[in-house]
Amino acid sequence: VQERGALGFERHYHVTDPFIRRLGLEAELQGHSGCVNCLEWNEKGDLLASGSDDQHTIVWDPLHHKKLLSMHTGHTANIFSVKFLPHSGDRILITGAADSKVHVHDLTVKETIHMFGDHTNRVKRIATAPMWPNTFWSAAEDGLIRQYDLRENSKRSEVLIDLTEYCGQLVEAKCLTVNPQDNNYLAVGASGPFVRLYDIRMIHNHRKSMKQSPSAGVHTFCDRQKPLPDGAAQYYVAGHLPVKLPDYNNRLRVLVATYVTFSPDGTELLVNMGGEQVYLFDLTYKQRPYTFLLPKKCHTSGEVQNGKTSTNGVSNGIHLHSNGFRLSEGRAHVSPQVELPPYLERIKQQANEAFACQLWTQAIQLYSKAVQKAPNNAMLYGNRAAAYMKRKWDGDHYDALRDCLKAISLNPCHLKAHFRLARCLFELKYVAEALECLDDFKGKFPEQAHSSACDALDRDINAALFSKNDNAEDKKGGGPIRLRATGRKDSISEDEMVLRERSYDYKFRYCGHCNTTTDIKEANFFGSNAQYIVSGSDDGSFFIWEKETTNLVRVLQGDESIVNCLQPHPSYCFLATSGIDPVVRLWNPRPESETLNGRVVVDMEGASQANQRRMNADPLEVMLLNMGYRITGLTSGGAGGSDDEDSSEGQVQCRPS
Repeated sequence: VQERGALGFERHYHVTDPFIRRLGLEAELQGHSGCVNCLEWNEKGDLLASGSDDQHTIVWDPLHHKKLLSMHTGHTANIFSVKFLPHSGDRILITGAADSKVHVHDLTVKETIHMFGDHTNRVKRIATAPMWPNTFWSAAEDGLIRQYDLRENSKRSEVLIDLTEYCGQLVEAKCLTVNPQDNNYLAVGASGPFVRLYDIRMIHNHRKSMKQSPSAGVHTFCDRQKPLPDGAAQYYVAGHLPVKLPDYNNRLRVLVATYVTFSPDGTELLVNMGGEQVYLFDLTYKQRPYTFLLPKKCHTSGEVQNGKTSTNGVSNGIHLHSNGFRLSEGRAHVSPQVELPPYLERIKQQANEAFACQLWTQAIQLYSKAVQKAPNNAMLYGNRAAAYMKRKWDGDHYDALRDCLKAISLNPCHLKAHFRLARCLFELKYVAEALECLDDFKGKFPEQAHSSACDALDRDINAALFSKNDNAEDKKGGGPIRLRATGRKDSISEDEMVLRERSYDYKFRYCGHCNTTTDIKEANFFGSNAQYIVSGSDDGSFFIWEKETTNLVRVLQGDESIVNCLQPHPSYCFLATSGIDPVVRLWNPRPESETLNGRVVVDMEGASQANQRRMNADPLEVMLLNMGYRITGLTSGGAGGSDDEDSSEGQVQCRPS
């Protein structure tokens, strides 16, 4: 019992804030001659495998910084994934590569013992699971998820999931992972903003029953067999992304999930969304996106969302009133707000001061710190919303909208939150809903009806409605619809449309890094209790955030160009990273006696702002930037949005409370 208690203590405290703040470079492992695209610890954490553009895999003793084994994998192109097969005594290693092949290696004899050539495009990720011995999965850019059986009498692969049946021929699978606590659940990331969670057992049972059914081979067009049974797939998406897609596509900005992973306890799913931010989804307490974009025929007025029945019949926008935030008639009386304890009041004041100095990120971080300690304080959410709206990074207006709704649910008479909600809806392109919300606001707060801020928003909304009505395409299409397909090759099936409309929203969003240049960039939980989130970045740094507050706490330079891989040790405060440089870097807390850490990026705010600009830059400019040219336009102006928001916001929006 004592030993178990000691292990629990070690696991709980092995990644603590002082350790994170002392994290520095311990060693560089040299041996590859190309980019190192994948890293994998064994279960015990005494071996580290790496795969590279040089088509070699190396197994290291990372604790002693030694190369134990190097072998050519037989691949003819870059290796993108490497995995130890569970229950093989770390003897069997699996690799997937850009040659579309999956190879199985016996490390004891340094031989490739099996080669699978079933995919028709680059293999991006391999996944394994302890509950499934002799079994593993692969995701490839042919849109297929394949399952492999290594038993002696079998040695074959079969298609588990075919994304092309749902999304057309152009869809590419990029990453996958198995839930560590329930190995029946497989998460898949692909092109586009949706992340998919599948029940493997349910899919297998469905296939078995189809084979056993005497009428399995006979079905009419009306009674077609679904490739996946109902309930076997669940989709997750950051609520603002579907409506942003046309804008991103117009700017050649690609959204693609480059990495997915579960928390150690299996209750959360982390996604590095290429072209955007890092998102965490709660698999236990799921929430619907606040923005629902549906073709009208898919909706009924009795649609249930967030546990409330919608009665307003809004079918192509935001279900404001189904969330229970209908503004009551008549004049508002501000309800009393619970006072903050003195130490939180001080944090709030610091945040307000940062806001006054236009230090938006600093204000957001301080409000977030206070929100974590006082999650039922409406004022904190309202103030943080104002800071998000001022900063205008990608996704900030949607986070502000969520904060406004939270503030109103806690205090239905929160004047500023009501007004900011209307502004957020407008900024998010929900113009009709913004007008309805603004009209409700005027009815509830008549003394504000003719304020300069109200008049300005009214003008903006009416101008947008006028321009929308002028657009015949919008008139025909009933507004922006996230499910619209553009051609046969990427046509989306009816089943896919339904799954997308049932998707769940994120819990937390992590900002600061940049993920646009490579499609293998990872984000991971750090610490066995997942206290921190880590991600690679196009600027050669890696970023560490507190999971619960989403605050950025550390940025370290991990590569001369790009950090792609970050794999935390299974039980120590020890991190392996790699990227474009042909080395593996090991990081751990450095002794306090050690001289200043030269790899610390001190100006975290500056690095984050530069990355937001980089994500919103023209792709050609980014390419030139990567080649070493300095583009003046790229380093000026606001990040992730225009700076021309009306400055005469009047008393309802401008300053935090």
